[in-house]
Amino acid sequence: MSTSTIKHPRGLYVLFATEMWERFNFYGMRAILVLFLTKALLFDKVFASQVYGSYTSLIYLTPLLGGYIADRYWGNNKSIIVGGLMMAIGEFVLFGCGHYYQNPEISSILFYVGLGCMISGNGFFKPNISSLVGQLYEKGDKRIDAAYTIFYMGINTGGALGPFVCGFFGDTGKSGDFKWAFFAGGVAMLLSVLTQWLFQKKYLKDPKGNQLGEAPANAPKWFQKLPVMVLFLFVLSLITIALVYIDIKIVSYLFYLLLACITLIAVIVFSDKILSKIEKQKVLVIFVVSFFVVFFWSAFEQAGASLTFFAEENTQRDLGWFVVPSSYFQSLNSLFVVTLAPLMAWLWIKLGKHEPSSPYKMAAGLFLLALGYLWIATGVNGVGTGVKVSMIWLIGMYMMHTFGELCLSPIGLSLVNKLAPVKFASLLMAVWFTANAFANKLAGVFSALYPENGKTTAFLGYQIANLHDFFMFFVFMAGIASVILFFLAKKLKNLMEQ
Repeated sequence: MSTSTIKHPRGLYVLFATEMWERFNFYGMRAILVLFLTKALLFDKVFASQVYGSYTSLIYLTPLLGGYIADRYWGNNKSIIVGGLMMAIGEFVLFGCGHYYQNPEISSILFYVGLGCMISGNGFFKPNISSLVGQLYEKGDKRIDAAYTIFYMGINTGGALGPFVCGFFGDTGKSGDFKWAFFAGGVAMLLSVLTQWLFQKKYLKDPKGNQLGEAPANAPKWFQKLPVMVLFLFVLSLITIALVYIDIKIVSYLFYLLLACITLIAVIVFSDKILSKIEKQKVLVIFVVSFFVVFFWSAFEQAGASLTFFAEENTQRDLGWFVVPSSYFQSLNSLFVVTLAPLMAWLWIKLGKHEPSSPYKMAAGLFLLALGYLWIATGVNGVGTGVKVSMIWLIGMYMMHTFGELCLSPIGLSLVNKLAPVKFASLLMAVWFTANAFANKLAGVFSALYPENGKTTAFLGYQIANLHDFFMFFVFMAGIASVILFFLAKKLKNLMEQ
């Protein structure tokens, strides 16, 4: 294989750096969010889990709108810039919330405003930067899987640094220090925006040298003017703030909204008369695998909720000379990804014609996730109330989950890019993130089942009386989904290759 075939365009590394700082921000905040809610704002675990589920769900839902606006009006580059700035504003508002944490009225207002800005900004940032990765390559280029794995390393470099830095400054044992974690996230977002702004014109180009991410030629110019964009984002943020508040405090409506969004997208795509039958069959594959990733992410995303509670209360973190902050454990997954991603990228290339298809890889990812929960369920089996277990159980689980993630997440992103018709590229990438939205909302529901104080909880008849029961629930869920997807994989592979 020639060097020119292996070498990746420089634009990939621009997107790597832009995404790295944004992920620093996201994972840093995720590492301390439920701790901030329970230790500074003094909410209980059930409420903190609900907030976590609603926030992370809407983080993945808003790319539907962001992808649509980018495709038709603003273009990818402009959407990334304005989205990043909105997220920076959100972090600095949350810094204010952390500063006034002892004043319930002020902190509550600032908390919901900060979350609203973070969510609306993410909607414009996330789908567009992921979509740009695939546009750097020609259709059918064998480097795309490796490119998404490299891009995933950028995600996880930020994901590894974020919890460490935000945990170092915010998770100190002092409630008033959480604000510095939000401040660090805001600075990271400014660095992300600066990277994109400085290098997008020079390096974000397709294989023919054409500029990527520009606004469509027929897009109305008035909607691209700065005052109009600012007003649009302001109104959108107000709506998002209201959506967060209503779902958390009044009525949980997100599940119904998510189902409606998926149905609407399906109607838009499958009713399009320009798409051929083969193109629609490939879109169907995207919808099927997106359904299965719900089971993966709803269990995997316990990292920011119930597994943080487990690290805080049930894990022996005292090394004698240093007590490991519970937020640090959320860096483990990203550290393992950075370490193992090159190995996985090499493995797929080395297998050559024997490389398994994407659906088989994703089924393997679900199976590895189930194994991770089986490992930690073994570690807590028979352990009495209040007894803390070794860190090795949490570390081992995160390592297995990382192997599963590398079989599923970058492969799924690449699959969507390869199968989506150009006309619906960003919208169908948003379908992937909508599946994540559903999973994250479900993750909050599952986290609220976390057993404490001898209380028994239940989900669809499954009784959870202790930590072993809690972790075995995810073993059964992910394991069954893995088996079903494995048996469907051959049919999906045939539809993909038509």
